[in-house]
Amino acid sequence: MTHQTVRRPRPGLPDDPHGHTPEPSPSCPVEVALTALKGRWTTLVIRELLRGEHTFTELREALPALSDKVLSDRLAHLTETGVVTRRREPAWPSRTHYELTPSGKRLGPVLQSLWNWGTAHPHQEPSTAAAH
Repeated sequence: MTHQTVRRPRPGLPDDPHGHTPEPSPSCPVEVALTALKGRWTTLVIRELLRGEHTFTELREALPALSDKVLSDRLAHLTETGVVTRRREPAWPSRTHYELTPSGKRLGPVLQSLWNWGTAHPHQEPSTAAAH
């Protein structure tokens, strides 16, 4: 039996001083992760890159409903946040390759956890009464 003064972390609650902040902070690890994943389509771009390196054209073909502008924006954001590396091939025509960084690859289990939670939590449309 553990003594009553020994703190055990509760599931889902980090045993870290950052876990006790009174308001959102850019340095909060959860906020860092959410910032990396922000934007519609971002998780799908990461999903494709978890399968391996892709060119812009390959990503566009894998996600045909995604516009070129949004794909460019998502790739730029993921590159800025250190999730993706961008490598330009010096050929004609030049090709740009995108690949997850080691940090980006660690998002795989995060996306799997989000998927698992989403499958166990039934989708509910927001009520119209709540919108008023």
